[in-house]
Amino acid sequence: MVRSPCNKICTMDFETGFCEGCFRTIEEIGNWSRYSDEEREDLFLKIRIRKEEIFFNKKHSK
Repeated sequence: MVRSPCNKICTMDFETGFCEGCFRTIEEIGNWSRYSDEEREDLFLKIRIRKEEIFFNKKHSK
């Protein structure tokens, strides 16, 4: 079973639409328990890409 990416930092960033702690959308958070392990693994890949894009954009927007 794939564990949740939740790290108890539950604040939504309304600019990006992602939780500031786990980088999931509200829909992804709500549907987590219904996802298969394959869907959860796919979401972890999306989360990794989101983090990289957000950090890259912040770094280059200064």
